[in-house]
Amino acid sequence: MSRQSRERREPRRTGVRRRGEGGRPVRRRGAVALPSVVAGVGMALSLPPWGFWVLAFPAAGLLFWRLDGLPARTRLWAGWCAGLGLFALGLMWAQAFTLVGAIVLIAVEALFPALGCLFTPRNGPVRRALAFPAAMTLSAAGRMRWPFGGLPLGGVFLGQADGPVLNVARLGGPLLLTAVVFVGGVAVAALVEVMVYGGRLRRVRAGAGAGAASAADGAESSPPAPEQPGSAPRGSPAGARTRLLVGGVALAVVIAATVGGAVGPDGGPARGVLTAAAIQGGGKRGLSKEQVNPATVYAAQLAATAEMQRLDHGHAPQMVLWPEDVVSLSHPLAGSHAERALGALARRLHTTLIAGVTATVSSTHFRNEAVAWGPNGAEVAHYEKVHRVPFGEYIPYRGFFKHIANLSKVPLNAIPGHKSGLLRTPAGPIGTMISFEVFFADRGRSAVRAGADVLILPTNTSSYANAQVPTQEVAASEIQAVEEGRNLLQAAPTGYSAVISNRGALLQRSVLGRRQVLFADLPRRTGLTLYVRYGDVPVFALAVLALLLGWAAGLGRRQGRRRHGRRQQLRQEPGADKAREAPTETAGERHPLPVAGGQVGQTRAQP
Repeated sequence: MSRQSRERREPRRTGVRRRGEGGRPVRRRGAVALPSVVAGVGMALSLPPWGFWVLAFPAAGLLFWRLDGLPARTRLWAGWCAGLGLFALGLMWAQAFTLVGAIVLIAVEALFPALGCLFTPRNGPVRRALAFPAAMTLSAAGRMRWPFGGLPLGGVFLGQADGPVLNVARLGGPLLLTAVVFVGGVAVAALVEVMVYGGRLRRVRAGAGAGAASAADGAESSPPAPEQPGSAPRGSPAGARTRLLVGGVALAVVIAATVGGAVGPDGGPARGVLTAAAIQGGGKRGLSKEQVNPATVYAAQLAATAEMQRLDHGHAPQMVLWPEDVVSLSHPLAGSHAERALGALARRLHTTLIAGVTATVSSTHFRNEAVAWGPNGAEVAHYEKVHRVPFGEYIPYRGFFKHIANLSKVPLNAIPGHKSGLLRTPAGPIGTMISFEVFFADRGRSAVRAGADVLILPTNTSSYANAQVPTQEVAASEIQAVEEGRNLLQAAPTGYSAVISNRGALLQRSVLGRRQVLFADLPRRTGLTLYVRYGDVPVFALAVLALLLGWAAGLGRRQGRRRHGRRQQLRQEPGADKAREAPTETAGERHPLPVAGGQVGQTRAQP
């Protein structure tokens, strides 16, 4: 067979040129990196503050399509490029603290989608459709936990806070939201391929009649290309049908999960109402803690609280929420002037006052707490932050990093808490998360399982000059409210403060930097969502199972291909044809001899 004829018979690989010298395929420059980066950027644009949630699905589909047929090392490269596109935008806020650190952070975080792409099989539409969402979900799960406790900011699940699949979170939390995005990407990629290659197939069929005669002549001179067992080229009718099935099933899974989330348990009916107010003192943004006098922040909160008293017409809410770190002390809270002043304020308002307090307790450590004072002025409960911000509230391996970075901005380590987050107050059982913890679904879940009927989030994003982190935090609060089936009140010193329903609706949101008070009636709920009951375990187990099935299917296909190869090898061994055609008679051989009227078979003895 000629080289040109052989090339026509070979299925064409996406992003690969005709074979060059030495028979090696030559890739087009940028054929892997460019689509992968575009896919990552598309997923990043689905995140707040941009909020184009719908882009996440075609972007995930583009990455799924790009991985088709790539060897392992190239899949790893494609995934890392996609991760760079995603996190260069999704974690862009980090460059405000240190440019070199931001570059390192983005490069490391990009390894997680790279691993997800590596563990996606090379070929086979069904096995790839099983393994790709599973691998990407498991890589996201790893990113939420490692290193240093995880960094969920920039995760694709945050982009769906304002999308139609948000309710999926009450079934399986952020992992199921992540899985739905990538399953939707499989659906988009498969259905687009059906349309594109289906059109090509129709054009090929239309021209098949004109070349039928020449094809028949060529068939006599060149043997047919060997069949590949278990394979269906994407341009073939079988390949189109397979991709149509894959796309239809993936789309059905997304729809079923969305409908299931919409009708699933959402915390149940209201069992009363908690009247509350979030106090936002206001001020300039983009300043570090060292650049702001703590007394200024405290005075702003007192002024905003006085504004609340003017607006409530003498009917103070049952709970007043102050943000994180608006009471900053260089000594322990117990017995301090601040403790007495806040107790007196709660007594004067006749309300439960919850305030964010940071207090230095030694030369190396401080506490970050939410402290509650009852209407009688006594301290009734406190919660210490569990999920600390690495390199913001503590330095992991400080002895090592002090040799390669300036750690003067984080001189003390926060002491980690260990409680569930439930505050038992005169206003009722209140579930508490502090700032960064809202990105971790287990924090809200532990408080609700302990008995919380509403959720609060004292936070502080004043050091971020732009709206990227505040908007991602609001998105995380919306997802938390849906996951736990609880209404949520968020307070920040310079924004965003927010009121969110148990179904994720953003009922109120403050203006960044402005002094503001948000009043809210928070329905109390006692029902449990499926996510509160079962957590991440079901989604994690299903992802592992789908990944194993995707790869196990490939093992059977590989064994079939090997058996097929052995049969082909036996057929092509020298002398194999002669051996099959050898005579069975040992004594003689039958030869046709001419006789009158025709030929007859006659045995002639061997010499």
